[in-house]
Amino acid sequence: MLLARDAVTVEKFRGKVVGYLSLERNVSIASAAVFIIALGEELWKKFLPKYLEALGATAGVVGVFGTAQDFFDAVYQYPGGWIADRFGRRRAFLIFVTLASTGYLVYLFSPSWPFLFLGLSLTMAWQSMASPAMFSIIGDALPRERRAMGFTLQSILKRIPIVIAPILGGVLIASLGVVKGIHVALVITLVLAVVTMWLLSRITITANALHPTGIVGVWRTFHNALKRLLVSDVIIRTCEGMTGVLTILYVTNVQRFTVKEYGTLVAIQMITSILVYLPAGKIADRIGRKPFVIVTFLSFASFPVAVIAASSFAGIAVAFIIGGLREIGEPARKAMIVDFAEDDVRARSVGLYYLVRSLSITPAAAIGGLLWQIAPEIPFVVAGIIGMIGTVVFALTVDEKYAS
Repeated sequence: MLLARDAVTVEKFRGKVVGYLSLERNVSIASAAVFIIALGEELWKKFLPKYLEALGATAGVVGVFGTAQDFFDAVYQYPGGWIADRFGRRRAFLIFVTLASTGYLVYLFSPSWPFLFLGLSLTMAWQSMASPAMFSIIGDALPRERRAMGFTLQSILKRIPIVIAPILGGVLIASLGVVKGIHVALVITLVLAVVTMWLLSRITITANALHPTGIVGVWRTFHNALKRLLVSDVIIRTCEGMTGVLTILYVTNVQRFTVKEYGTLVAIQMITSILVYLPAGKIADRIGRKPFVIVTFLSFASFPVAVIAASSFAGIAVAFIIGGLREIGEPARKAMIVDFAEDDVRARSVGLYYLVRSLSITPAAAIGGLLWQIAPEIPFVVAGIIGMIGTVVFALTVDEKYAS
């Protein structure tokens, strides 16, 4: 009798946890896949600019690499959404992991830096093509009032590896050198990609018949509030893109911190994000999305300025804590996108949103690289100004009633 009562208590507790965290089966599988791939990629991803340097690239080339990353992020989004709507979430994920794994192999065997651009064109299939499918899994499986928590779960599982993996990657590089250290990390990533494919094969959401709407028709389904969110998001991501690939170079080459210390700073940033995710996601589902998105945008604007203002390790750690706060409103912002997307074009709507956003910010990293040639601090200052403009645009143009 006691055992039966305990079993009921445990089951009730499990049900509450599942409900609180929005642990629907398909959402959990997709989130676990994000976790496993990130565990491998984050061993080397933050150190790619140093890998480019080791293979002979200049700071200008690193800036162009960041621009290429933004370009692929843009042009892959809508095709990724189309594939997810046409073939279903499971088959789409398997295609994207296969393409990304081919990219890891290209990175591994690249004899010089130009080959990394080919590898980038393939590895971005997971980061960019898979994004609309990830959004759609949450939109398909969860009601509106639980979606911010669904994105919170996915975001936490994506960022836990960023706490651990860059430190391990920094240790590998410190022990073996940049090239050999990244090669070992890539081999680990390939093994984890195989595990991910097995896991994704268990997704059960089936494909719906593809609605025959073209890209113009999908754009016409966009709510006006979603278009205004997109405008402010483009401005904010221009701020981020201008210094994203240059931050590690500034911290290690200008401020003279070690690569290992940089890995620790990334861990600090991710711990900050993880600590704020759960309460922010839950509250955003209850009271509305807008305040959290504003805090996120303010943090984007402050981060690059805080980096160049730091004069000690404690100071740069504070800057990366601010960088971690950039994620506080990300589940809320993503939930807003899914909320506005119509069911029969959901993946394509997400893909089109990110196509426009990423294509718009494609020049940012290259411009940052050019500004670096004048003085390394300049792209960080310009990025901060652009970020403040984006924050004001969002606060003034997106009404609270559309962000709840």
